[in-house]
Order: sequence, then C-alpha cells, then structure tokens
Amino acid sequence: MPGQLRDYFVVLPDSVAGAAAAGRLPAPGVTGTVPPVGDALTVAHPSGRPWVVARPLVRKVSHLARGGDALVLIGPDRVPDAVLAGLLEGARSRTALEARLARLPGLYHVVARLSGETWVRGTATGLRRIYHARHPDAGTIASDRPAVLARLIDAPLDDGALALRLLDFVPHPLSRRVVWRGVHETGAGYGLALPVAAPGTAAVPGPAEHRWWEPPPGELSLAEGARRLGDAVAASVRAHVGGLDRISCELSGGMDSTALTFAARETGPASLSLLTVAARDRYSEDETWARRAVEAARGAEAAPKGVAGRGAEAARRTAGASALDHHLIAADDAPYFYADLAATSAELNDEPLPVAPGRARAHLLLSRARATGSRYHLTGYGGDELFLGLPHAYQDLFHGNPLTAWNHLSGLRHQLGWPLLPTLKALLGRSTFPRWIAGAVSTEPQPVARTPLLSWGVRQSLRPWFTDHGCALITEEFRAAAEHAEPIDPWRGRHVDIDAVRMGARHFQAMEDVGMTIGLPVAAPFYDDRVLEATLAVRLPERISPWRYKPLLAEAMRGVVPDALLARTTKDHMSSDEHQGLSQHASELAELWADSRLAAHGLVDSRRLLRLAAEPFSPVLVEHSISPTVAGETWLRTAQNAWPALHSTTPSSEATL
Repeated sequence: MPGQLRDYFVVLPDSVAGAAAAGRLPAPGVTGTVPPVGDALTVAHPSGRPWVVARPLVRKVSHLARGGDALVLIGPDRVPDAVLAGLLEGARSRTALEARLARLPGLYHVVARLSGETWVRGTATGLRRIYHARHPDAGTIASDRPAVLARLIDAPLDDGALALRLLDFVPHPLSRRVVWRGVHETGAGYGLALPVAAPGTAAVPGPAEHRWWEPPPGELSLAEGARRLGDAVAASVRAHVGGLDRISCELSGGMDSTALTFAARETGPASLSLLTVAARDRYSEDETWARRAVEAARGAEAAPKGVAGRGAEAARRTAGASALDHHLIAADDAPYFYADLAATSAELNDEPLPVAPGRARAHLLLSRARATGSRYHLTGYGGDELFLGLPHAYQDLFHGNPLTAWNHLSGLRHQLGWPLLPTLKALLGRSTFPRWIAGAVSTEPQPVARTPLLSWGVRQSLRPWFTDHGCALITEEFRAAAEHAEPIDPWRGRHVDIDAVRMGARHFQAMEDVGMTIGLPVAAPFYDDRVLEATLAVRLPERISPWRYKPLLAEAMRGVVPDALLARTTKDHMSSDEHQGLSQHASELAELWADSRLAAHGLVDSRRLLRLAAEPFSPVLVEHSISPTVAGETWLRTAQNAWPALHSTTPSSEATL
C-alpha cells in the first residue's frame, strides 16, 4: 500500500505555468475508514488563476478579499467573515497583519496577499510548517507538505538529511534540512514573502524569509502568567472541539492529559469519552490517577457547594451537560512497540519520525476513540516540553540571579545525581552555539544519566550500526551547520525550551496522520502559539522548580481541575514496553533488515542490524535506541512507493479573490 497524504495546500504564482502545476497536484489517497476526499478548494488570484489550492480533510479554510488584498486562514475552526474583515481591514503590511492575528488562537496557517505580495507562514511552535521549492516553469511554489513539492519538481531524496533522521532528535537548525533535494523549510517563527514581478518585467524575485514571531520576555508573576495560560489553553481547546457534540480525550492519568480532559469538559459536549491504556508495569501510577480523575469529574455533580473547592464547582457547571464514559484498555490489548511495522506505510509523514515504532499503540487508542462516536480527539502532547522545565534554563537565571539559580540547581543536582564539580563547570561554561553544534555528535557513548545538562542541547552518539559513510554524512551536516548557525534565542535556556517544543510538535505529526487514516481528527492544544507565549512570559524561577511538579500548569488549571489531581508529582514511563517489543517483534525486525533500504543508501550495516534483531536484550540496544533507525527504514519504503501513478486533479470549488 503506498503512503497516503493527509490534507495539504499549495500557494501558486499568478502565471500560466502556475495554473498548469495546479493540475498536477496529487490527490490524497482514500483508505480504510477515511471519508471520501472532495474536490479541491481553490482561492484565485485576481486574474482568475489558482492562488491557493487546498484539500482539507479536517481543517477548515477561511478566506476573504478586500480589493486586491486577501486573507486565507487554514486551521481547526472556521473563522467568521466579520473576524476576517477585522483582521484584513487597514493591514497594508505583514507586520500590521501579524499584530491583528495575535488575537486568534495560534493554530492557523496564514496566506495573505498584501499590496501584491504573498505572505505565507505556519506557527511559532512548528506544529504547522511551510516549505517551498522552485518549479522549473512556474517559479516558487509553497506548501505545508514537502512531499507535494517533491512530487511537483521530481526531487530526489537527500541522503545527508535522511542520515540526520537516524539520530534520536535533530536539533535546530539541522531540523530544517528537508529529506528531498530542492525543497526548503521556512524556519518556525519566520514567514515566506513571495514578491510579484516588477512592472514591465517578466522576472519574479526569489522568496525571502522574514521573522514574524519573537518570544516574549519572562516578566510575569506566576499568578498573572497562570491566568494568561489558562485562557490560552481554554481558547485552544474551544477552537478544536467547541460546539461538537461527541469528543474524546486520552486520559493517561498525567497532569497534562488530566488538564485537557477538564478543559474539554468545560466546552459542554453531549458526550465525552475518556480513554486510558493500562500499563504492564505493576508499579505504574497512571491508571490510579486516571481513575481518580474520572471519579472527581463524576462526583463533582453531586458535591454541595463549598465542599470540594473550585475544581468541583467548575466541574459541576458541565456535569449535567455531558455524558462521561471511561474506557480502560487492558494492558494485554496494547501492542508492544515495533508491532505491525508494515502498517506505517499507510501514512506518508513529512520525514522519518522516531515515534513511528509506536504507531500500532496509537492506532489502537484512536480506533477505540472513534468507536465511541467521537468527532475529535484531544491529547496532552506538548505538556512535558512546555511545563516540566529543562535544566538548561538555569544558565539563563544564573546571569541575573546567581544565588537563586544555584539554590534551584542544587535541588535538581541532588535529585539527578549530578557531581558537584562537573555541574559547576557546566554552569560556568561559555561555549558558543556554533561551537556546540560542531561537537554535538560523537562516536563515544554519552553518559546522560549523570551528565549536567546545561549547554545548548544534548550531545548524541552515532550508532554502532551506522556505516562509515552514514557517520561521515552526519558529522559533515553538523560541521556545515556550525559555519553559519544562529540559536533560536541568545539565551541558552530559552533556545533549548523552544527547540524542544518544536521537536515535539514535529513528532506529533505521526499521531495526526494516524488519525487521518482512520477518519478521526487528533489535536494537541498545548502546541498553540498562544500557549507557548503564555508559558515563556512567566518569570523563570516561578515557571520551573525542582520542588514543584509543573507549577505553572497546576496554577493555570486551578479552579478547572480539582486540587487533589493537581497534587501529583510523579510521571510514568514505558521503556519496558519498548525493550519487550524488540523481543516480541524480533522476526519482523529481521525481515526489515534483510532487505534494508537504508543499507541500499549506504547508511546502515544490515548485517549488524540482523545480529541485533537476534539479540534483542543486547547491551548495545540498551545503550542506543534503535527507534529512529526503524522509523527511517519504514519511512523510506513508504516514500519510495508514494505515488505509483500521478493523479491529476482539477480544482473545482473556486473562490475568486
């Protein structure tokens, strides 16, 4: 089965060649229970030629014109014409438009035409991205899907970018290296300006990137920041599920999923289904906390005022409006990691994603959610990256408040077992970002458990099963990036915080695409730009603490989530399921490596991988995760067989702007 595209859009130049390119756009495949794909929606240039061609399976396209200017928003909710008019009115520049767009939840792709120039951008969190490529006839074409552009320009794969994806994560700026040659990613927080031809000429200037988003200064108190964060989370949840009668939430029992469960309940759906996957680990606490959350939500209806606090009062407001069902998926029903690897061919992700080996687990959960009649599913993805706090942040705090920084860091150091002298050395280190990038990969194992994490990121080890060619490609990519690398933010902690959010948002695409395959939209409201901004706006020593678990989120949800549920200070992990999966699915892994596409590209040693498949509990696999390599292999098979035949499409539903 070839890989299937989820919804996509393209932005085309106003030319005959641009219109011809629109006719060559691939049609998203229809498999399984995905609803039939309708005709493309076309928003036209004033000339009548196609400007924006969108195939929205789930997302809504809102568009409006005022004279020669126009605005298109693509996101989870339809934006009323009156709101669009207010955004566009008087916005003669992209800067003025962006100031107005800050009123909306930060979940939309933006395409605007202002004074003849086209402006395209995604989101600051990186959940929605923009790519562009130069078509030999039409010039620059932009899209939210690199695979679409790769098909239009017949782009070959880029082995260097593919090799990077075999690491656990790809840090900024290397994450922008697209796996197809000639296709380029616009950085998160930047937009793409596509000028028109100069008067009297046929030549069109090339695209230019402009920064539209800056992280806010961390100046707010915890109380003020919590109010702002609570409003942002509520707005994001409403944008996804507000007005829907049947929705579902993944209720793992952790604070993130619990917060979104109660936020979703506030929207007043007729039916709210909560799904929890039981853990095989008998020491796991997630199921216990999930049951407590369900009991609290159900018990709040009968709680007299003043008995259970503001959490009960908030829950009581919607208790009579929503039928709440809890679906507990038995641990034995949950697939181990690496199960049903062939099924990953059902979706063509933008790139290999390390979470792909867990696809079978995601498919099970979302299938059960869809079986409840849910029309939209919410998850707590992004909560850890936003609210847990990374140690690197104490580098920032040390510059302005060294005593507070050392006090907090001492508490963290004792929890993590960091030795004193290496911690001091790391705290006082002044390595530049380019220098860090140049040395961010190594052939030596990284003793992460007792290594102070206070630099620009985490150094990674090249895997023993990488070939010399694969290792050379990766090290050269890092070396080349170091020559011109600039951090996301001058402060180390802010740089790492934002990069972690963007990595997580990129990985969430795999979950979205599984949902597309079975016909259930999936959302992670924490990846909303307004949520990120509200988090970064809080003073650092109040936002994170070694003595409180996610203090900002806890305060933001107080009054919505019962206080007893905000008191949790632990987090479960599923590492045992991954190691067991290597054993349970050893034969499937061996079959994968016996005909390895990565080996054909010269990136991995298939014989070494075959030996490891036969030794699933090898210390090598304990020390080095094989998930990214498995993800790279399965993705490569899908990408090389993505379009067995080109399906031309003729956009039919037109809106001339």
